[in-house]
Amino acid sequence: MNQIAPIVGRNEPEGISINGWSSIKDTLASPRVLRAEGVYFYDDSGKRWLDFTAQLFNVNLGHQDRRIIDAIKEQAEKLCFISPFYRNEPREELARLLAQVSPGDLNTFFFMNSGTEANEAALTFARMVTGRAKIMSRYRSYHGTGLTTLGVSGDPRRGASANNFPSSVKFPNPYCYRCTFNQTYPSCGVVCATSVEEQILAEGPETIAAIILEPITGGNGPIVAPPEYYGILRKICDKYGILLIADEVINGFGRTGKWFAVEHYGIIPDMMTVSKGINGGVLPLGAVMMRDGLAEKFVDRSVAIGSTQTGNPLACAAGVAALKAMIEDRVVETAAERGIYLMKRLKELEAKHRLIGEVRGLGLLASIELVKDRATREPLVAWNAPDPLVGRIKGMFNDRGVQMHVRSNQIVISPPLIITEAQLEEGLKAIDEVLTELEKTA
Repeated sequence: MNQIAPIVGRNEPEGISINGWSSIKDTLASPRVLRAEGVYFYDDSGKRWLDFTAQLFNVNLGHQDRRIIDAIKEQAEKLCFISPFYRNEPREELARLLAQVSPGDLNTFFFMNSGTEANEAALTFARMVTGRAKIMSRYRSYHGTGLTTLGVSGDPRRGASANNFPSSVKFPNPYCYRCTFNQTYPSCGVVCATSVEEQILAEGPETIAAIILEPITGGNGPIVAPPEYYGILRKICDKYGILLIADEVINGFGRTGKWFAVEHYGIIPDMMTVSKGINGGVLPLGAVMMRDGLAEKFVDRSVAIGSTQTGNPLACAAGVAALKAMIEDRVVETAAERGIYLMKRLKELEAKHRLIGEVRGLGLLASIELVKDRATREPLVAWNAPDPLVGRIKGMFNDRGVQMHVRSNQIVISPPLIITEAQLEEGLKAIDEVLTELEKTA
């Protein structure tokens, strides 16, 4: 019996494209988007939506930036594709621009097609050069949907996919609001970082290739670490010859108010992975950034990974246009300014609404953590547990034409970096209304 046809409403066969992270039923119930511009997109009913998430944290320059579109058109007339065995002009120009904006000596780049692929490649590089197998990462992390990257992630989707990487070792987040060690910063001595050394010694330093982490936890947060945190981890990694990999797939290209989130902490990772905002989110592209000392290991040694579309000239041309636009428009500086305004307004909402336990963030990556009781900090929705309230909250934002990322008891805010204060107020008004409505029943 065909169970699909009743859902679709037709008896004859119909091709169905399933949305990512969705069921077929949810896919067919989702809006069909026809066009977008700036911080708004429009569905086939004529409804306008405020994009308060930059889609998946990637449309940093807003929708349909003309400079990126024109660059893709111009490149398409010259060279749409060439095998990754050959150099191409957009790829080399993008590498040159990335070297200008990346911190420290992260000057060598290996291009892939997504954040997942970039992280898979970085972990492969780490295991190749160290000869070690284990990867350390944090709970509440997300590093991609590949066999290795989802396996090292602390994200609940790992369990849903029955995917676990056997050489993965996880440690707690620097989550001050819900400290695993029941300590208070700064008297804690940043034990969330110093305790990692004990775990390394228990595992055997000679077995650990790398530590991979998001400088500011993205979709499972945001969680902002104490100022000393990454300096402590950097010293521990250096002590035991462990590579430090910063997953900047969400954080990178201005999202936190600096080009890259590690700049807030003054450290240089051995590798940094990027994607999403690298070309304004318009075409699949990711990259591994390597420090000079690490890159030297591949001067005569073949990089034994890649894909058909590695360094695709169209995607790289879009990246060149996006970086030039960000520099020209001072987008990173603007994101920092908007972030200060956003946090001020979120603090005002925190004072107003009893359901808000804490607001936190950097730049235009922020989180509202919802609680049942401020004194006990009991989450409004338990972490990693199904609850219809999450869907209800999402529906309340959808009704107001605001795309919002809601995850367990977190409302995550990450609009395009070009958003104005007036447009921020549109989203903040929706948050205020949703929380007011929730507080009548919660």
